[in-house]
Amino acid sequence: MRISPIIVLAVLLALGVPLAAQQPSAPFVIDETGQGFSRLDQAVDAIGGDQGTIIIAPGTYRQCAVQDAGVITYRAAESGTAIFDGAACEQKAVLVLRGQAALVDGLVFQNISVPDANGAGIRIERGNLEVHNSMFRNSEQGILSAEDRGASIMIDRSTFSGLGRCGGGHSCAHSIYIGRYGSLEVTRSRFERGTGGHYVKSHAAQVRITDSSFDDTAGDATNYMIDLPSGAVGSITNNIFVQGENKENWSAFIAVSAEGGGNSSAGLVIAGNEASLASGVRRNTWFVVDWSGEPLSIGENALGQGIAVFDSR
Repeated sequence: MRISPIIVLAVLLALGVPLAAQQPSAPFVIDETGQGFSRLDQAVDAIGGDQGTIIIAPGTYRQCAVQDAGVITYRAAESGTAIFDGAACEQKAVLVLRGQAALVDGLVFQNISVPDANGAGIRIERGNLEVHNSMFRNSEQGILSAEDRGASIMIDRSTFSGLGRCGGGHSCAHSIYIGRYGSLEVTRSRFERGTGGHYVKSHAAQVRITDSSFDDTAGDATNYMIDLPSGAVGSITNNIFVQGENKENWSAFIAVSAEGGGNSSAGLVIAGNEASLASGVRRNTWFVVDWSGEPLSIGENALGQGIAVFDSR
């Protein structure tokens, strides 16, 4: 016996099941409730100040969302297949985050530009952030933060490619630009093909950058690989750096306290890294340049021809 769709609908309504839950093909589904939505911002609003996970179906989306509260996970159903292309909320980013916390897993952010030339995949304005298995490409910035000294940012197994910009009457944009956050951790990630600015610029008081690669071979008008302009404690270890030919500033791979400090850098560990110049590049440069005057802990690093270990300014 075939049951009428009208009867099914009446039963679902009688049980109080939301109509959105009857959309299994919806691209944005709240994992905990089964509610499906056609737009990402609708799913974010449905979670509100609670905690939830949004599963994102494969596809290319010209959408964005603002998270004002709660703890939300944004997870691709299949890593690398949920692509956010071009849209930016509040003329800032695909995801504008100012809730309690957010976790991003398996998403792709691309082609983001905005009038102030700071278009990002993620703008984190408050709260903790974790990013896993994600890609940021061909935009003005990958991740940009405001200030939250009590919060942390962690990035793992992610790629940043074709990012950064300087000039045009705006301040520079970078692959990652972190404001005065409590801590920044970058692990097992790749930075490549920068288009201006620094690959990682961070004012966070504490950093851990490890097991990552910085390939500037195809970079254009780039600056430092890692810039800690306010100084930082923590560690930069077991990374691979290759400095390319087309630099706006090639004077250092890692810069510490270049903008006058503010954070302690005493004991910052820089060890176990490999650094070289790209094939055919002939210049003399420094692996670490320090403006802090504090005792850094620079251990053994494998440095290629033309790269001196340390300079102070």
